[in-house]
Order: sequence, then C-alpha cells, then structure tokens
Amino acid sequence: MAIHFFEEGIQSKITQKRKIKLWITEIAKEKKFRIQTLNYVFCTDDYLLEINKNYLNHDTYTDIITFDQSEFEGEIEGDIYISIDRVKENSKILETKYEEELLRVLIHGLLHLCGYKDKNQREKETMRREEEKAMNLFQNLGVPRGTPNQ
Repeated sequence: MAIHFFEEGIQSKITQKRKIKLWITEIAKEKKFRIQTLNYVFCTDDYLLEINKNYLNHDTYTDIITFDQSEFEGEIEGDIYISIDRVKENSKILETKYEEELLRVLIHGLLHLCGYKDKNQREKETMRREEEKAMNLFQNLGVPRGTPNQ
C-alpha cells in the first residue's frame, strides 16, 4: 500500500495521516479493491483550474479531479487533485468544519476510483450515502497504540 500526500503551493494542514491512510485502505478493501499507489495532491484553485482546462476541457473551478491510472481490475492506482481553496469555501457554505470537508473530499476521490459516479441525481445520492458511511467509519476507526501520526 502506498498512499502519499503532496502539496503544490498551498498547505493542506492535514492531520492524523496514519489514521487517514488506514481509513482509506479499509474503504478500498470494503469495496473489494487493493491500493497499489494513490497520490493525493493538495493545490490551489488556480492550479486545479489549469488541470481542468488542459485535461478535461472544462473552464470551471472544482474541488477535486481524479485520474484513474489502474491497469488491473480490483487494483487502485491513481492521482487525486484537491483544491484546498474549494474545500475551505465549501466548508463555509455547508457550515461544516474544514477537516470534515477535507475528509469527505478525500474519500469522494477514492470512491470515484472504486467505480462510483456522480453525473446524475441517482448517482449523486448513492455517492453521498457512501461518503456518509465512510465518514462514520472514520469516527469509529481506532489507530493502534504507538503508531506515529504520519
């Protein structure tokens, strides 16, 4: 398992990295996937906007873009770009804590790599249910004693 966190021009202030990695791994296992390499890249609105324009031909801000690089069924290999600017803004709009919104977006990207879509209303509802289940798991997930917070 290789889950990495990178920052491009912005600080994510992500904490509990070890717990988050365990959580992401558990969700992937539950969905019958094994993580090979998963890179989370935290960036600014402008950075993600350029990716959106160049790779998806969309000239809009977004909170997340997921690139699936998996070669084999049941394995996850991908890059997930997350705009910290959007996460902060969305947490204000939704009246949630920044940390909570960041976790939701982290798992949203993983769910995309597990095959979940959110193009139509039915897909969006399913995605939200899966996000909620994952968020509940995070709250109840214990980290073994002596495990570093990295």
